[in-house]
Amino acid sequence: MKILVDTHAVLWYQANDPKLSRVFRDVMEDNSNRCYVSIVSLWEIALKSSIGKLPLRMSLNAFFYTIEQAGFTSQTLAPSHLLLSATLPMHHRDPFDRMLIAQAKAEEMQLLTADPHFALYDVPLLKA
Repeated sequence: MKILVDTHAVLWYQANDPKLSRVFRDVMEDNSNRCYVSIVSLWEIALKSSIGKLPLRMSLNAFFYTIEQAGFTSQTLAPSHLLLSATLPMHHRDPFDRMLIAQAKAEEMQLLTADPHFALYDVPLLKA
């Protein structure tokens, strides 16, 4: 299964936060699944960290390294994702989330998230 992991779930995974259930941690660690982290999530983490809205327990470089070492694949941003995001209904105005939804739809991935707004879109979800 191809899974795009929402930003908060990546943060919970890396911090071993109990907000990410054991079931979904197991899904993310199951070698038969391919888990992706969007470059958009990494950008969001970098941006929020740089302005003090997201304190990390390590340097940003170290954080990105731990995500790579955990086996996540980076999902790049393609023009098709941008075009699809522009056609999404405005149920949710967060540009990072809208792009994740577009990427998951375009790449036929399930989106692992705890965000209830995502259910308003026609995208397969794994609710973290």
